[in-house]
Amino acid sequence: MNEDILINITPQETRVALILQGAVQELHIERTLTRGLAGNVYSGKVVRVLPGMQSAFVDIGLERAAFLHVADIWEARPHDAPASSASVVPTPIEKILFDGQVLTVQVIKDPIGTKGARLSTQISIAGRMLVYLPQDNHIGISQKIEKESEREALRTRLQKLLPADEKGGYIVRTQAEDASDADIAADVEYLRKTWGAITHGARTLPATTLLHQDLSLAQRVLRDFVHEHTATIQVDSRENHLMLQEFGQAYTPGVLPRLQHYTGERPLFDLYGVEEEILRALGRRVDLKSGGYLIVDQTEAMTTIDVNTGGFVGGRNFADTIFKTNLEAAHAIARQLRLRNLGGIIILDFIDMDNTEHRAAVLSELKKALSRDRTKVSVSNFSALGLVEMTRKRTRESLAHILCEPCPACSGKGQVKTSRTICYEILRELLREAKQFNPREFRILASQEVVDMFLEEESQHLAMLGDFIGKKISLQVETAYHQEQYDIILM
Repeated sequence: MNEDILINITPQETRVALILQGAVQELHIERTLTRGLAGNVYSGKVVRVLPGMQSAFVDIGLERAAFLHVADIWEARPHDAPASSASVVPTPIEKILFDGQVLTVQVIKDPIGTKGARLSTQISIAGRMLVYLPQDNHIGISQKIEKESEREALRTRLQKLLPADEKGGYIVRTQAEDASDADIAADVEYLRKTWGAITHGARTLPATTLLHQDLSLAQRVLRDFVHEHTATIQVDSRENHLMLQEFGQAYTPGVLPRLQHYTGERPLFDLYGVEEEILRALGRRVDLKSGGYLIVDQTEAMTTIDVNTGGFVGGRNFADTIFKTNLEAAHAIARQLRLRNLGGIIILDFIDMDNTEHRAAVLSELKKALSRDRTKVSVSNFSALGLVEMTRKRTRESLAHILCEPCPACSGKGQVKTSRTICYEILRELLREAKQFNPREFRILASQEVVDMFLEEESQHLAMLGDFIGKKISLQVETAYHQEQYDIILM
């Protein structure tokens, strides 16, 4: 099945949609302001060495000079000892650096407030499955890969794929566990080319020049997302299409025939219905074609997905109806996980099935639908309560966390107190205030809904309280207040 990739680029953000059989399967969003500088490599010029602080200020072309501490200078420590080792005594900074010196540095911490960026001279370049350490010569394995046998197998695989002239080191990331030798070899080639471009720039370009920037989302699409089933990659920006062509020629030449500049009158995402899909992906309810639906609830601890038959009454009997709904839901769930980028613990509550063959078929269909996921997933069998527990690796923020924030009225609860409940809270608060203070009048500032409730259904209770405390109680609508918000003013 052929897949199309759509890239919508504006000055403020880049959005990528993966389309399969006319339906959006994945959404990726990167905003310009949140990219930061961490990972960027510059040709820096030492402005001032501070022996007392064992630090130096380095000009890398930003508004403020960046900060380089002796502990972050690769040349300052013995190369056979880790930087964090307490026994390591670095060479004094004044014996390594001098004012006006040009050196290659990498940003390890973005500038914050009045503080400049923090730098390191130990360069690391992140790829899809590997991290390249051109100044080291060892192969490390991600600590998240715990089994020693798997660690050794990955180390051996990588050593066989490295070129004979390789002098740098690598860290193997968890993504390499399920990668083919061809994928790992391609990553090695990309990282070596990138380092070659950095060293060439350091030799030929003036100080304070940006030598390397972490790939943008659009560039990562060409490197990571394209496979043999990708039909087209459509970009709706002429300038960025030319930039991607240039990047593709240097690093991913096999992708270029599929890279196209979209010039249609309708916006690219409108043409494929992506904007509507984004709106649906932010809602709790997902309607199925059969008439059933899913309810997706995302919390801090886990995500729960509940399957309901809804209006689906087809099939010869009720068990058949449930089975067909669950089969359709299995595909919809797999797609929603990718679309919303839901990670961590996920609990699936399919409609109860007594037939063990139906259960096995639904679980098999779910695993088959999840097999297309580029993110690592793990699925358990049905529990005694009829639930399916699964995990999906968190690779980035979910779609809801990128595009939304907690509601100021409900603070993320998903519901607000009724206007009647707020009325009763106000009556109790008035009674407390009347016991402590002796004002001429109490004025209630509240939302339109709460004031209307006091004027109509709760008018008798408000009048009774006024008589009891012997004070006038007036009402004032505050249009900016949400339903749970109120104030009591002592006049």
